Amino acid sequence: MTDTQHNPDLHLLWPTPFLRTKFADNVEVNKALVTLFVAHRNNNDKLKAPVYSSSDDLLMRYSHPELNALFTFISDQLFQMSTQVNAKLWQFSSSKKLQMNVVGAWFQIQNGHGLHETHNHGNCAWSGVYYVQVDDEESRVANKELGEMNGVTRFYGHQMDIIGGGYMDSGNLYLQDNSFDSPPEEGVLCIFPSHLKHMAMPYIGKKDRIVVSFNVQVHGDQGDGLFDHSFTNKL
Repeated sequence: MTDTQHNPDLHLLWPTPFLRTKFADNVEVNKALVTLFVAHRNNNDKLKAPVYSSSDDLLMRYSHPELNALFTFISDQLFQMSTQVNAKLWQFSSSKKLQMNVVGAWFQIQNGHGLHETHNHGNCAWSGVYYVQVDDEESRVANKELGEMNGVTRFYGHQMDIIGGGYMDSGNLYLQDNSFDSPPEEGVLCIFPSHLKHMAMPYIGKKDRIVVSFNVQVHGDQGDGLFDHSFTNKL
């Protein structure tokens, strides 16, 4: 094998920002949200399928203190994340104020092998998932059928589309490292670029797997563009 010492001329371009963090005040907030979401499902679920999804107007439908507390936390994390990854470019923006708009928020309740197939989200910059309720780690992975993958959220790298019909040999094996598994844990928040493909793996548990998902746009008060149509702007 060749020497793996860092080569300063080698550039690993275009990383994918991904945030996984925990909401400190999750216990009481989650308890209230479970009550709210289960009551909503019981009043609206006609199919009794393994996965129930609410409509995406959660914040418009409910004026709820714990839901508002959760989205205050989400907004804070989103702003910090957006600021960090965009700092180099935002300095050239004519906008002095930025506004984050939640353009969709909904919950899902999942059990009995329920899953959500591979997809991404449109009409937004960032998307996220917050785990409200799920079996504890020991119980979740003890499931003999699903094991450690029980209820996991899997995220797929951009190279997934390449390797589907691409040539593979030992020179590009790094393309095989194309997924990240986020174990479900009560109180954990994940934020990711909306175009990132992901899926919710099948879940079986004593508790229902309950999550809140959301889509967010970020806009400047003077518009979002950095360049005029002459393409003469320099960064």
